[in-house]
Amino acid sequence: MASEVTVVRIYLSEADHGHRKTLMQEILNILHDQHRVRGVTVFRGIAGFGERGEVHAADILRIMVDLPLVIEFFDEPAVATAVMELLKDLVPEKRIVHWTATCR
Repeated sequence: MASEVTVVRIYLSEADHGHRKTLMQEILNILHDQHRVRGVTVFRGIAGFGERGEVHAADILRIMVDLPLVIEFFDEPAVATAVMELLKDLVPEKRIVHWTATCR
């Protein structure tokens, strides 16, 4: 049976830090431990840039790697909204997008 879900995508970089851990780890803890969302995937990009236009890319000559990360999850709209409310003070502005989808 099909159901309506909200898909949420969060754009980060490996260097983003939360209060106690990396931002990615803090977000995963919220998604798993606090809300038990239905599905979560973390993507690690090989290259990307944000509003400032600074390119971050995997390069054999770079010692420090700061690659883009995307955390994507989905759940019922009420759960996704509650999670996004928790994340608004943790994730930098304009890095969260969401849309409605059908889950089959």
